[in-house]
Amino acid sequence: MIIRTYNDVITRYLHKRRGIILFGARRTGKTTILNALAKEFEHNLYINCDLIDGQELFGFRNQQDIERSFGQYGYLLIDEAQRVHDIGIKLKAIIDTLPDLQIIATGSSAFELSNSTIEPLTGRKFEFIVTPLSTQEIYNHDGISAVKGGLHQRIIYGNYPEVYLDKTMPEEIIQEIAGSYLFKDILAYQEIRKPDVLKKLLQALALQVGNEVNNSELGQLVGIDPKTVDRYLNLLEKCFIIYRLGSYSNNLRIELKKSQKVFFWDNGIRNALINNFNPSNLRTDVGALWENYFITERRKMMLNSRKPFEHFFWRTKTQKEVDLIEVTGSGMNAFEVKWNPDSKATIPLTFKNTYPDAGLEVVTPSNYLDFLLDD
Repeated sequence: MIIRTYNDVITRYLHKRRGIILFGARRTGKTTILNALAKEFEHNLYINCDLIDGQELFGFRNQQDIERSFGQYGYLLIDEAQRVHDIGIKLKAIIDTLPDLQIIATGSSAFELSNSTIEPLTGRKFEFIVTPLSTQEIYNHDGISAVKGGLHQRIIYGNYPEVYLDKTMPEEIIQEIAGSYLFKDILAYQEIRKPDVLKKLLQALALQVGNEVNNSELGQLVGIDPKTVDRYLNLLEKCFIIYRLGSYSNNLRIELKKSQKVFFWDNGIRNALINNFNPSNLRTDVGALWENYFITERRKMMLNSRKPFEHFFWRTKTQKEVDLIEVTGSGMNAFEVKWNPDSKATIPLTFKNTYPDAGLEVVTPSNYLDFLLDD
């Protein structure tokens, strides 16, 4: 088993009279994390809400029922919590009744999509996003040789745990994940009248990775109006399939103000959508794949470290561009992401002059680990 970053990080958030919620796409390893915690914590009650027996444990009516059901435990570990109707309200009741009971619950995107489960937990939870494996986690498990030697495999097939661990049939596994699980939560909890349109939208986004996207143009391409495009994009974000970067704008009139780019949480999912698993040396889109890969890995690193951050891209009306702008409490860093290690790419002079205090980095496969590993 690969030890996930969350196994160590979560321990810092225990016993703060708040629940801990592990969000993430299906098959990213949330249940594995919870099982590892169950072995570590004594006096725990593990509830699998995929089972009817597990769901029925939340049929309490009053505080006395809660105390009888859970009062003797130190930890309440809840897997697939979204299966329980109004789970947010019920978790709030348990936290308020037994504040010393540590709740750790996993939930797919349906945890948020299924009615108003999140709102009742405001001020009573810590949230963690469980992503596909990060570069740091692969390094901790297999060492630097595996990280360096497996880069070409990962930018094609992605970092889902099953895909990484079973290298004999990565295409079949990622195709199965994309086909069976990708839309499961959206279709189950939202009224999607045309699921085929949703897939067409994702395929259009997959072909435009690294480019600016426009809701009106996307709508014309797949046959829906811009408001529906925006709604679908929001749902796809909540399902941890994609995420959006807005354009950074602060000082210059020539900076783009409201543009957006869409990236995928996993390269393998992106390639499965367009059914292209050709190796990197045979692809015309390798630059876009590399940009998606590095920006996503940097995003995982920041999330796993629990450091507050914001990510943007930067572009001017004259097409001067920086691929990734990272803003933290300590300042700004600019990353220009290039596949060719011999690239002569530099950060645009316009950006340097406008933001002279920003850190400036050109990232290629030869130096990218400097920005993704702690060691």
